[in-house]
Parts: sequence; C-alpha cells; structure tokens
Amino acid sequence: MNGIAGSAPEAGTGRSAGQPVDVAVIGGGINGVSIARDAAGRGLSVLLCEQDDLAAHTSSASSKMIHGGLRYLEYGEFGLVRKALQEREILMSSAAHLIHPLRLIMPHTADQRPAWLIRLGLLLYDHLASRRILPASAAVDLRTHVAGQALQARYRRGFAYSDGWVNDARLVVLNALDAAERRAQILTRTRCVSAQAEAGIWRLELETRSGRRQRVTARSLVNASGPWVAQTARSVLQQPVAAIPPLRLVRGSHIVVPALFAHDCAYLLQHSDGRVVFALPYEQHFTLIGTTDVDQHDDPGQAQISADEIAYLCGLASSYFARPVRPADVVHSFSGVRPLLAGDGTGAQAAALSRDYRLLLTPQPAPLLQVWGGKITTCRKLAEEALDQLAPLLGNRHGAWTAHACLPGGDIAATVPDVRSVTGLADFVASCQQRYHWLPPALVQRYVNAYGTRLHRLLEGCRQMADMGEWLAPGLCTRELDYLMQYEWAQQADDVLWRRSHLGLQLPAAAVERLSAWMQVRRQDHQHALPP
Repeated sequence: MNGIAGSAPEAGTGRSAGQPVDVAVIGGGINGVSIARDAAGRGLSVLLCEQDDLAAHTSSASSKMIHGGLRYLEYGEFGLVRKALQEREILMSSAAHLIHPLRLIMPHTADQRPAWLIRLGLLLYDHLASRRILPASAAVDLRTHVAGQALQARYRRGFAYSDGWVNDARLVVLNALDAAERRAQILTRTRCVSAQAEAGIWRLELETRSGRRQRVTARSLVNASGPWVAQTARSVLQQPVAAIPPLRLVRGSHIVVPALFAHDCAYLLQHSDGRVVFALPYEQHFTLIGTTDVDQHDDPGQAQISADEIAYLCGLASSYFARPVRPADVVHSFSGVRPLLAGDGTGAQAAALSRDYRLLLTPQPAPLLQVWGGKITTCRKLAEEALDQLAPLLGNRHGAWTAHACLPGGDIAATVPDVRSVTGLADFVASCQQRYHWLPPALVQRYVNAYGTRLHRLLEGCRQMADMGEWLAPGLCTRELDYLMQYEWAQQADDVLWRRSHLGLQLPAAAVERLSAWMQVRRQDHQHALPP
C-alpha cells in the first residue's frame, strides 16, 4: 500500500489492470469504508474514492460514542436502539483499543422527566440486547458519588448507565486499512465527477486534487457519500429528483473546554427543550460538550458552529456544573452534518428525526446501492446488510464475516473479537509500557489507544529514543509520521493532528508549521522516488 500517494495495491485478487472492479464506492466516511471492508473480505475487488481525507467531515465530528441512543426510546425507535446495542458489544470486542467502556451520569431534579420514567427507560435500555461487557444502570447519590463533586449542589440524585467511547476518525481509518489489506484500492482526495451505466457496467471518471483524471469501470456502484448522497445522486449519477428519497441535513456541533471534572465518567445533561447534551472527558485535559441539532442549508463541507450554538451548549453546561462555562472558555469546536431520513417528518424537530438508515438497491441497468442516513454505531451492520443485498447480484456467495473479525490492532486477547480484549486492555498497556520502557509511559498509552497491537509494527526495530527519528513536536516523532503517511493515507498536517490523533489541541502554531513543512518535503521525496 502506498499511503503517501493516497492509493493502495491493485484491487482484487487476480484482477488485471483495465478489468472492471466488482464494487466501486463513492465516499470515505464510516459507511463507505465499512462497505469497502466487508466487500473486500468477501473476495470482491473494490475501489473506494473520497474527495477529501478519510473521515474528513461527519465521521470525525461525532460525539465520540458507540451507543444505543437512550433518547431514541422516547421516539419509539426500539428496533434501532436494539440493533445499535447489539453492535455496541461487537465493535467493542473487535476494537478494544479504540472503543472503551464509558459510564454516564444523568443528574436529575424534580422539574425534569419523572424519576420512575427514567428508571423504566434505563431498565429497557439494559435489556433490549444482551450485555457481556457493560454493567447495568443504577440510581446514584450525587452527594457521595465522585461525579457529584463537579456539579451544582442542587443535583443530589441521578442515574448511571453505560455505553462506549470511540475514536471515531480512527475507526474509519482502520476499516479502510482492513479493506486495503484485503486488496481494496483506497483513493483519497479523489472525487467521482461522473458515473454512467452502460451494458451492465458502470463507467466512472475520477479526478484528483491536481486535476489528473482517470477512467474506471465497475460491475456495481455504491453511493455512500453521506451528506452529499443526494447531490451525488443528482449531479454524478444523473438521477431524477423524484427517485431521490427526502433527506434533511442537520448540523451537530461540539465545543471543547478545559476539563470540568477529573474523573472518567461522562454526563448526560437534559435540557428543558427536551434535548440532551453530553459532557465527556476528552484528551486528558479537556471536556467535550455536544451536540446540537440545527438544519444545515449550505455546503456540508463548510459546516461551522454558530454563536447561538456555542451559547446554547455553554448555557446548558453552566446550569449543571459548579464552574460556569463561557464562550471565552472554548478552545476548540467542530461541526458535522448528519444526513437524516426526513420521511413524513419534514416539519419535525431535528432531534426527533430517525437516526436509522435506508439502503436503496437498483439492479438495472447495472447494480447501484445508495446509503441514506445511518450512525457510526451501526456502520458494521449497515455494511453487512448492504453486501448481503449487493453480493448475490455479482455472483458472490461468501456470506457475512465481519462480526467474527477484529479490526486492525484489535487482536489483543485473541485473533477474533473477544471480551477479554476489553477487560484485559489495562494489562496489555502495562505489558507494552514494560516492553518499551525507554518511551514515556503516557506515549505508549497513546500508541496503544491509537494502534492496538499494531504499535509493534510502528516500533519495529526501535530500541531507544534515538531510533524514533526527529521529534517535531512534544509526543510526535518522524517515525510515527512516516507510518501514518505510508499506511494510513495521511498527507497533510490536519490529517495527523485532528483525525489520526487529536494532538492539535495541545500543539503551538510553530509546531504545526514545522510538521506541515516536514510532511511537504516527505511527500516530494516520495514522488521523486516513484518510477516514471
């Protein structure tokens, strides 16, 4: 694989250059890469193109949670919640380094939803799907519980329940990496400008950032372009408006502030308008607060938090925490646009719209599968259902497989998803810190959380700090940058600082400039080394 050039080996076992790939995927967000991974694992040849970096938009702008969606019970979304809860355990077992158990605290007062109703909802949440990893919900006394220390004194009781925390952008990258290692071709910063079906074959034209164009043929096409799915259907696939399901683009924004608490629990904060907002521990020194639900009318790629959204999140946090949160405290923010199924609820509040997905398969004149909606927690199941529909049209009978396969680096306790990978993660970290005793323990911890067992590949041949190359910034060396550029499609500083890691929160501007300059030279050196 050639990550620096944004590509991978020729897709598909035994496929000659010029032959159609079995599956072409438009979109390098979580749904696109999950579909590419599933298809490649079934023995299909795959090509994926993404107009920007992997997870450059919505898939790196989530609330960083793998969860069933407790609040969706209020809207009667029992099927979606059950499916998401089932997926929560599968994903945690297959990528324990990326997805960690998270205990959430829901402070409660008499003017909120009745305590008995919340308790009933939590009991239902506990039992909609089997739990092998996470503890059940419980009532808590916030006067004695550690989570109560950061709250205002009026919050004396509450409830606790469990979900999972996820490094969302790395989840995307690892799905793409698994697909590439199964011989999928991953093209980043490459957009599909046209797609036409002729005689059972899709003929695609792709364009890179430099303006270079190439033509590709495919036996089937998947439109998984997230917030751009309807635009792709109209402008690239030339589909009539009547054939495009109604979609509503909703912006979810988050703010990052200095840490409001010094423990590992998160909070679910109820607002008087019926919405809920999470406050999560984030990157050791910060608290992540979000999300909002605001209609996005402009280009999804330009989504930015508004002053009203900042005020909304700060105001809600200030009504719960002992230390007020002011707009001036915000050190970082990010926004992602969620493509939600509008259905008959075009006039409904954004928070009430379904987070479920719809797969639209059109077999003729050449198979086309389009993905509408979805959420990060159900990415694996969505991909499995997509290939269950698409693969038979391509003569493939391999069947589902991803529920029994770890993501790269997730084979901590076994080569297949295993609860012991979750429960034994701390022991694995300790063993790695002992093995690489010459590295700072906190750095080894970060490497484990990012790469899992793949940190051994990252550190192969290294015996001392000098082997790590130049340290361009605190905790960031050229050894890791080379790895990210070679294997994980990182090309620019933002790819590293905000998606492959969140080190951008802690680095000064001078360090970012130094990193950008080094990566530019590294890309040029690689390009000069390529054969003509």
